[in-house]
Amino acid sequence: MNEFLLINKYLKPLALKNPGALKLNDDIYFDAKKGIGISVDTYVQGVHFINSSDPNKFLKKILRASLSDLYCKGIKPKSYFLSFALNNKLANPAWLQKVKKILNNEQKKFDISLGGGDTVYSSKLVITVIVLGNVVDKPVFRHNCKLKEDIYVTGNIGDSFLGLSILKKKASFGKFNSFFIKKYYEPHLQTKISSQLCKIASAAIDISDGLVQDLQHLCNNSKCGAYINLNLIPLSPFTKILLKRKKVFLKNLFSKGDDYQILFTSSTKNRSKIISLSKNLSTKITKIGSIKKGKDIVFEYNTKEFKLNTKKKGFIHNFQ
Repeated sequence: MNEFLLINKYLKPLALKNPGALKLNDDIYFDAKKGIGISVDTYVQGVHFINSSDPNKFLKKILRASLSDLYCKGIKPKSYFLSFALNNKLANPAWLQKVKKILNNEQKKFDISLGGGDTVYSSKLVITVIVLGNVVDKPVFRHNCKLKEDIYVTGNIGDSFLGLSILKKKASFGKFNSFFIKKYYEPHLQTKISSQLCKIASAAIDISDGLVQDLQHLCNNSKCGAYINLNLIPLSPFTKILLKRKKVFLKNLFSKGDDYQILFTSSTKNRSKIISLSKNLSTKITKIGSIKKGKDIVFEYNTKEFKLNTKKKGFIHNFQ
């Protein structure tokens, strides 16, 4: 039993009469009449973050991860709600003051405000974040990919995974360590392009569980396949240096998560528009493939084609 089987078998039937639930096939609830989008995420100590004693090492990351669910749909977040399950070691003035300061800074950065929440006792820190936002036009959902459309991704892929590898002491990259760790703790959200997505994108998702797995979600919901050229995957200058020195390998990067970049599809007619948009917004947007017939995702790397083992597609919560 994993998260997707649980949702499809036990929860989806409960939502079929609610149009805003989108059959639980997307990451948001959307009220079409009011133009309101809502996302819900829960983060558990030891699963989503390592160290709970220092809020600087998880709070920005989880709040931004929650905001990302709306930004990737073209929805502007307005309010957020917090539920804290914490113990007496954490519920002290010093820890709570750090939480307050971080949230206050994040509110200013993303123009959001706290709307409410809940606090309960728990031996392990658990935080639930609910984000509410508005959109003028229709959001960009997961299910509208069309045959032969281009596949794009914003920003760079893999930096956050390398940061996590350093924190888990599985790797060390010397002078580059601080760069990758910061990318993990403070993901960069593509707020500029969000408001433009409805003009260029047919389907979109944020890369939280890994580019491959999240692309699979788009394909499954649109009943299509995809072709990806891994040589086109956008990487940061530091990651390129490590690849060249064979300190890391591409196969360990493109299927990992926590990037919170936007993966979207678009008509070939929009190519020049997207190039101009990328330049005008100073936002990196890279075409990495196209939508094809069938259900498979086919990869090309150095002119060789292959399909990825399903077990390597990305992060999944398993319950057994």
